[in-house]
Amino acid sequence: MRLPLVLALVALALNIVVDAYVYSRLQKRPGLRKAHAALSVVLTLLWIGIICVPKRIGDDSFLLGLMWVIYAYWTVYMPKYVAAVFDIVAAIPMIWHGRRWRIVSGAGTVCATLVFAAMWWGATEERFRLDIKKIEIEIPNLPTSMQGTKLVQISDWHVGSYGTDTTFVSRTVDAINALRPDAVLFTGDLVNRHSDELRPFTGVLSRLKAPMGVYSVMGNHDYGDYYRWPDEQAHRADADSLRAMQADMGWRVLDNAMVNLGEIKLIGVENIGDPPFRTHGDLRKACPGLADLSPKILMSHNPAHWTDSIAGRKDVNIALTLSGHTHAMQIEVAGFSPAKWRYPKWGGLYDDNAGHRLYVNTGLGTVGLPMRIGATPEITVITLK
Repeated sequence: MRLPLVLALVALALNIVVDAYVYSRLQKRPGLRKAHAALSVVLTLLWIGIICVPKRIGDDSFLLGLMWVIYAYWTVYMPKYVAAVFDIVAAIPMIWHGRRWRIVSGAGTVCATLVFAAMWWGATEERFRLDIKKIEIEIPNLPTSMQGTKLVQISDWHVGSYGTDTTFVSRTVDAINALRPDAVLFTGDLVNRHSDELRPFTGVLSRLKAPMGVYSVMGNHDYGDYYRWPDEQAHRADADSLRAMQADMGWRVLDNAMVNLGEIKLIGVENIGDPPFRTHGDLRKACPGLADLSPKILMSHNPAHWTDSIAGRKDVNIALTLSGHTHAMQIEVAGFSPAKWRYPKWGGLYDDNAGHRLYVNTGLGTVGLPMRIGATPEITVITLK
């Protein structure tokens, strides 16, 4: 049994439990209790239907609609979980025959309402609020001619999540061009399932310009691994089609390759990930002279590559690695993101104190749930020193 199915079934069981708890608490309100029971049955059947729908095949517009149905479903249950936890805590005094803490139950209602509001604010507003972050990075042996070079890093656009609506993508392109970068570096995950998602956006993305060029690498979603293909030949052809469309847009895809960005070596590797993500890349093929003293910048989609193969390595002289992938799990509140439980390096600048730095861009788009709470779409402006 696949892990996503197991998780979906666990979620179903937990939701039935919380529905039963709420039902038991409404015994003094028969009308509301009956309405809640009916709604719970409908939502349970809906979730079972969602589990049964195949996700690796099917029309993109249908799956986009399904994504919103799933999200709406969870905007009901997440607040319900919050309210139930508070209500259970409020019942603690009843163990010693005391009275329920009504203030705690009331606080639960307030918090549940805030969770509901935050989820819909994240879906309708936050995921379209661009966050331009500016940092300076010291590069050892940086030639004088490269001082002050301005790079813009973007990542994880997942354009399929917008259907055919180019509004946000166009606004983002205009914002990047207005920064007048010397080069634009895209660190992977341009689509969700297959290359056809990119077609409505090629005209808009071709407007992205920089004197030194626009460069990209492939992320785990860019290989078509989340789609059911008739055969492996069609699978490989789709990834090649994505590369070809980027070339037509004026982007240069660095597949285990290196170019001279002025007097800096810019290295790009295909996706190198930790399980369950497949590894396609080869850093030493991209740059045989990893140990030489020339200034180098690496584009590698998954930050786990830096952690596993670059940080602390004396035989690897890469001053800066640029990654994406994590999205900060599309949630960041007061500097905290649940992404840290999966990726210790989930967003921002990291240093191993041995001459290797990593910057993790938290992405522009969304995948799975169409929202960003706090972790707003990021454009990173990197000035070299």
